[in-house]
Amino acid sequence: MDYAVICIVAVSVSGLTLFSGFGLGTLLMPAFALFFPVPVAIAATAVVHLANNIFKVFLVGRKADMGVVLRFALPGAAAAMLGAWMLRLFADIEPLAIYTLGNRACEVTAIKLVIGVLIIGFALLELLPFFRGLAFDRKYLSLGGLLSGFFGGLSGNQGALRSAFLIRAGLSKEAFIGTGTVAAVIVDAARLLVYGVGFYSVKLENTSEIRGLVIAATGAAFLGAFIGKRLIIKITLSALQTIVGLMLIMVGAGMAAGLL
Repeated sequence: MDYAVICIVAVSVSGLTLFSGFGLGTLLMPAFALFFPVPVAIAATAVVHLANNIFKVFLVGRKADMGVVLRFALPGAAAAMLGAWMLRLFADIEPLAIYTLGNRACEVTAIKLVIGVLIIGFALLELLPFFRGLAFDRKYLSLGGLLSGFFGGLSGNQGALRSAFLIRAGLSKEAFIGTGTVAAVIVDAARLLVYGVGFYSVKLENTSEIRGLVIAATGAAFLGAFIGKRLIIKITLSALQTIVGLMLIMVGAGMAAGLL
């Protein structure tokens, strides 16, 4: 039953990215976090994100501006490793508060509080016109790599910041897509390395069950993205985007409050 639920959610959320305008990581990580421990959810999302971008590299990677990739992705990879390491630190902190809601005991933990606030913040970045219009000069590429890489490693959310810093880099449309894709692969590989070391150094309960669910979920999410891309072109429906954004904010608030 767990496998059926997880796979249905993963396929649906992955396909939804094609209609809502939100990135795969932005939507998939909160969905995974409803079923997995937060560090596992972020790592599982990184696996899907990396697999998807490796596929895209074969399609558009040759158009990448390698000068921009190096200035952006190398600082991003280092910052992603730092963010991933901090994720492990937050996971080890004891609950900040415990309260009851009806007959249910709720825990406010550092990791859920941090990730919940970041989910809300990145949902607003994708939703509000002011933030969607943000763009930074080319001279800030390295800073952009540091910021997007760090938040990618910490929470899995990086696409909005990456676009904001690359959009003014003087790239053609094809080079912009290719550069962003290659940069994302480098950052994903770096953070997955730290996630992997963290999982081997910490004893998780029900490791085999979690591993099986993660494999099933990542496969289903990749299938959802693949099917969606074959059937339709990417479009953004403003009403659906607003609904999805509000749902993300609700999930983030529930996670921060210890309800999820």
